[in-house]
Amino acid sequence: QMAKCIDITEKLSFDKNPALIIKGRKFIVNADAGTMLEIMGLFKEGSSDTETTVAAYEKLFSEKDRNEIKKMRLPFKDLMIVIQTAMELIQGEEDQGEQ
Repeated sequence: QMAKCIDITEKLSFDKNPALIIKGRKFIVNADAGTMLEIMGLFKEGSSDTETTVAAYEKLFSEKDRNEIKKMRLPFKDLMIVIQTAMELIQGEEDQGEQ
């Protein structure tokens, strides 16, 4: 006799990663559960804010995208907005704008 099995495929969204657009360029945000859990862990540990934010930033964006963002020479305040918005996106708090 087989153990009970439930197929939950239908319940899952399998959404593609969300993206931020900065000056017409698209930056993919890593929104997989593993990344999200690591980031939540970082903030839970409550290490210094800047360190935590930098670590989260490195998990949220690929190295290639981070290099592109770096070339934009954003002020620190703007970079914080990029990181904050990316986090809201992966937590699903951001209203989905027009696609």
